[in-house]
Amino acid sequence: MAKIHQTAVIEDGADVHPSAEIGPFCVVESGVTIREGAVLKSHVAIAGKTTIGKETTVFPFASIGHAPQDLKFHGEDSEVIIGDRCVIREHVTINPGTEGGGCLTTVGDDCLIMIGAHVAHDCRVGNQVILVNNATLGGHVVVEDYAIIGGLSAVHQFVRIGAHAMIGGASGVETDIIPFGSATGNRAVLAGLNLTGMKRRNFPREEIHALRNGYKQLFSDEGTFQQRTENLLKAYPQSEVIKQVVDFINGESKRGFCQPS
Repeated sequence: MAKIHQTAVIEDGADVHPSAEIGPFCVVESGVTIREGAVLKSHVAIAGKTTIGKETTVFPFASIGHAPQDLKFHGEDSEVIIGDRCVIREHVTINPGTEGGGCLTTVGDDCLIMIGAHVAHDCRVGNQVILVNNATLGGHVVVEDYAIIGGLSAVHQFVRIGAHAMIGGASGVETDIIPFGSATGNRAVLAGLNLTGMKRRNFPREEIHALRNGYKQLFSDEGTFQQRTENLLKAYPQSEVIKQVVDFINGESKRGFCQPS
């Protein structure tokens, strides 16, 4: 049997793995799935069709799976899926999807979501993402693997944050951030590349060198942005990180791209 505190409320229809731990005053509603080794510390409220992954830990007063803050939501069958080994700290809120976004909100594996952060409806958060205290993701935001969103930052709905990108604290992000980009500001502008993150993750020196030169080329004054994007692959045909940036730019964007000041 799962280790469930006597004050916790587990509704009929909830699927709690025998190795999970449910702490004092938690509420786990019908339809929720708690997988192997997951821990709800105390006062955690989980609703709807929500899955908490293996060995994920949720701290007090987090709210996951409750109705999204979207006036177009009318109770449709929507879902939240949290991956394995995540750490979800106090007062975090994660909302399920809506009909307009596929009825699904996802958080990948090994993510750290710090105190007071918000993941809105229909967001797609990748693996090993960090949301620092009180970071806010609007609806339909995509955050790719290894990205870090600084504390008190707000990401506008439909924005995409590329893999390995870094958003400085207290930034307002209205446009897409390229992979490996570093952005900051009241209305965020690109401030360079997240080279520190690349070095920590052992990217080869030649890839870092290619990206630094490619960044200068991409945001030069010569030709159009699309022309400069096409020229990147011609200049660095063997670079995997350049290809990743180009693929991101060529993907669907509803908000345009963040540029240097």
